[in-house]
Amino acid sequence: MTISKSDFPHIKWSLLAFLFALCVGGASIIVSKDFNVRSQRYQHAAAGQLSQARSQLAAAKQDIENMKAYTLEYGDLLKRNIIGNGQRLDWVEGMDNLRKQSLVLDFKYTIAPQRPYMLLPPLDSGKFQLNISDMNLQFELLHEEQLTAFFDALRTGIKGWFILDHCLLERSSAGPGNDNKLRTPGAAPRLKAECTGGVLTLDNREAK
Repeated sequence: MTISKSDFPHIKWSLLAFLFALCVGGASIIVSKDFNVRSQRYQHAAAGQLSQARSQLAAAKQDIENMKAYTLEYGDLLKRNIIGNGQRLDWVEGMDNLRKQSLVLDFKYTIAPQRPYMLLPPLDSGKFQLNISDMNLQFELLHEEQLTAFFDALRTGIKGWFILDHCLLERSSAGPGNDNKLRTPGAAPRLKAECTGGVLTLDNREAK
């Protein structure tokens, strides 16, 4: 079928309507594709935000659990006199109580002033400064078990955090050196020991 110029006036409106529909359809396709791309972008962004929100919620829950745990631990450290400037008087009274228990024949001790305790390798202690009061102890013993019993009583009977560095044991010239298990009033010491250690404390830097 052929179309002549004489037919154009009769079909021009139909042709214009067709062209208009074609333009509208093309525009609709373009808009639809653009809308689809934007929708996918929004969906991905929403998924990312949802994932981030879930991560933040999980982190917040974990922080709450950590705070509960650390609060209990912090309270325990306070009760044990580990956090603070060091309870020197408590240690003097505690050592006097140990002397009254007669766990060893005799002992002497010295407690040095506090100094910063340097860890190797260094450890970030946050707002707390780790300090130590060096302690030197000298004992007169009947046998080795007296020494272990003394330190067991020290750790359980005195509030604080005591660490034992080392002990040096040797025979005492005052004892006969035979029956180390003999326990009689006024018995001469068979061993002597010298031990070094210290009392650790945590000092809150922000409290100063």
